[in-house]
Amino acid sequence: MRCPFCGNDASQVKDSRPTEDGAAIRRRRQCEACAARFTTFERIQLRELWVLKSESRREPFDREKLLRSVAIATRKRPVEQAQIERLVSGIQRQLETTGDGEVPAQRIGEMVMDALKGLDSVAYIRFASVYKDFREARDFEEFAGNVAEVGRE
Repeated sequence: MRCPFCGNDASQVKDSRPTEDGAAIRRRRQCEACAARFTTFERIQLRELWVLKSESRREPFDREKLLRSVAIATRKRPVEQAQIERLVSGIQRQLETTGDGEVPAQRIGEMVMDALKGLDSVAYIRFASVYKDFREARDFEEFAGNVAEVGRE
């Protein structure tokens, strides 16, 4: 594993343990050249996933990109990092077990929205504003009104 501090390829594993959700192994490493310590995560990948973008492009599924999107939506909300990790791991597992190697980006967006709806309504609206490309304040107002109505039912 390459050291993020000095770029050396040799490091020693000092500690290994499963993450809280059991979906990954957390490894604490120490660089053999500069002695810096850093953490890596090892995850099971069931299959290679490709995301089909709206412009007919394909790109590899990027878990970190999904994690960043959800983290941005939940920023300054009462949502813990462990909840975000579980949400993203659950979506990734669902995608890997469907049998399809190619997944439309729209489907991933809908899965994230469904998961955020049950987690935090503000994060749900934030994510929807980017995913649905809100252009005006009225778009927020309409969407938030629909969320409020569903919450009262």
